[in-house]
Amino acid sequence: MLPRAMSSTPIADERIEADTEDNLESTTTEELLPLFRRMLAIRRMEEAAAKAYSVGKIGGFLHLIIGQEAVCTGAIASLRPEDYVIATYREHGHIYAKGVSSREILAELWGKKTGISKGLGGSMHMFSKELNFLGGHGIVGGHVPVGVGAAFKAKYKGEKRVSVVFFGEGSSTIGGFAEGLALAALWKLPVVFICENNQYSMGTPLHRSMAIPDVSLRAVGHGMARDRFDGDDVIKVKRRVAAAVERARETNEPTLIEIRTYRFRGHSMSDPGLYRTREEVADWKRGDPIARAKRRLLEELKVDEATIKGIEAEVKEEIADAVRFADESPAADEYRKYVLKEEQ
Repeated sequence: MLPRAMSSTPIADERIEADTEDNLESTTTEELLPLFRRMLAIRRMEEAAAKAYSVGKIGGFLHLIIGQEAVCTGAIASLRPEDYVIATYREHGHIYAKGVSSREILAELWGKKTGISKGLGGSMHMFSKELNFLGGHGIVGGHVPVGVGAAFKAKYKGEKRVSVVFFGEGSSTIGGFAEGLALAALWKLPVVFICENNQYSMGTPLHRSMAIPDVSLRAVGHGMARDRFDGDDVIKVKRRVAAAVERARETNEPTLIEIRTYRFRGHSMSDPGLYRTREEVADWKRGDPIARAKRRLLEELKVDEATIKGIEAEVKEEIADAVRFADESPAADEYRKYVLKEEQ
């Protein structure tokens, strides 16, 4: 017996309806100044972590977000406190943007009891139940279905919460990513997938890892809305992600967003990044999102330089205080027991 004919519904390529470029990039001092401060604090916190790693205060792996600060800062600024965020092992900036203090983050990197995961998670596994940050995850692409599960729970309970899942372009070739997108589209879940495309899967460039480098096109096969843009403008990131977030909140429709960005350092502290030319790195640094925000504040919004210097000094003291706090905090319990061999 021949199988019954299956109905075929054409799949539309649905792009998020964005405002005009002028409206996307317009801003006020009240909107941009806090975002500038947050990005700067993330940069200085990461630089302090790199310095600590180089002198042996941090063990294990350390993946820095330097250069990509506008993505997590802008995206998370578009959320409500009750919304879920789940990220990869490069998550220090994300959890800071969600509201965890630099003290708790650096103490975690130092392996201290006062860290956000009590010093037992380290760089790759920070978590905050109170702030709905569902963790940094070391398994590439494996966390995507977890974020989808959070969206399923939110829809099931009628909570009007959105789940935002951050991942790198390397995750888009992993089975968990495909499964997560398939279920989110099939069940119409309030989730926004954000691909932080920093051009390299560890040391492998896009042209060697993807036949079609446009990650957002993976949404088309699921009838899912998509968006794709550069991530050097924190306001643009905030506005474009906000459109997808509100769409998810009101209609339970998922979206896949690809944001093109770049990490100024290697994949991790053990990676000197010799597979990239100095010219390439210098070219991307000309689009530094923090420098861009600072120029806009000074030149377009006419913020006086004393205000900017005040913020820079304030951030410097915040991170210096966080370093002192991490240095002076007691080691994590398990570290004390098994590494330092202290009596419990």
